[in-house]
Amino acid sequence: MLPRIAVTSGEPAGIGPELCLQLAARELDCELVCLADPALLAERARLIGVHTVLERYVPRPERDAPRRRHRPGTLLVEAFALRVPSTPARLDQRNSPYVLELLDRAADAALAREFDAVVTAPVHKGVICDSGVAFPGHTEYFAARAHAAHPVMLLVAGTLRVALATTHLPLTAVSAAITVDSLCETATILARALAERFGLPAARIAVCGLNPHAGEGGHLGDEELKVIGPAVERMQRAGIRARGPLPADTVFVPQLLSQFDAVLAMYHDQGLPVVKFAGFDRAVNVTLGLPFVRTSVDHGTALDLAGSGRADAGSLIAAVELAIGLGGR
Repeated sequence: MLPRIAVTSGEPAGIGPELCLQLAARELDCELVCLADPALLAERARLIGVHTVLERYVPRPERDAPRRRHRPGTLLVEAFALRVPSTPARLDQRNSPYVLELLDRAADAALAREFDAVVTAPVHKGVICDSGVAFPGHTEYFAARAHAAHPVMLLVAGTLRVALATTHLPLTAVSAAITVDSLCETATILARALAERFGLPAARIAVCGLNPHAGEGGHLGDEELKVIGPAVERMQRAGIRARGPLPADTVFVPQLLSQFDAVLAMYHDQGLPVVKFAGFDRAVNVTLGLPFVRTSVDHGTALDLAGSGRADAGSLIAAVELAIGLGGR
């Protein structure tokens, strides 16, 4: 069945709306549905000088409802209204409910199997929090919406796959957040996704240490001895092909990395800089542990580029293409 992919247009003052317009120009093997304010898309199209035919998407909750392959130059849009007009690069917390409305609709429809996957353009966490909603990020928000107890963030750039043991935490909170149980649960979800979604039934997982040189035998920190090492041993007993803890400064050396199908990093900035260096314009954020497929760009709202026409849609295109592949499995 032709997959139906929902794309949320993200923060209206950022580059999300124009990335969706650039996406619309591509050949895509799916039915593509953009969740956005049509007037916002039309205004942004005029501003950046692109011509896209906007067509209305009528919700079709039946999974076997007829689907139409995406036609380049057109964009199916499910309409949602901005709370106040939006200007590129000017955040307005009054539009935060609109941004969350897009996410709620996408998640609920994916749970109901109306959409086979959800792809998200970037949102601005700060302005949402300023509106009075505690919003740590898409990953945690979708997990709460779907009642998923343990979401896992996976970044993909070609054959490089990096999962995170913790996501949006300050560094001072990372050590306490890493436990044997949490690491084993993360590795279990990662191994299952690699088998079921990526076709890697015996995936090899490199597990990073937390401290420099993986703790140097306890001289530079003892989390490797007390937590990470015992977790890896439990993973192995459970049949997961995990190895570690390995020093994070060498695990990404090509000769060592070639021995693994994925890396489990301990915190956000231990793993993500490598992925973004490897392919910033094609890296994709995947949320594992949800009952539906969700992918996203690997960058933020880029307010300095909003409305300029210079934003690069490469990551969003890659996110949709990966969602098409994952959503069909």
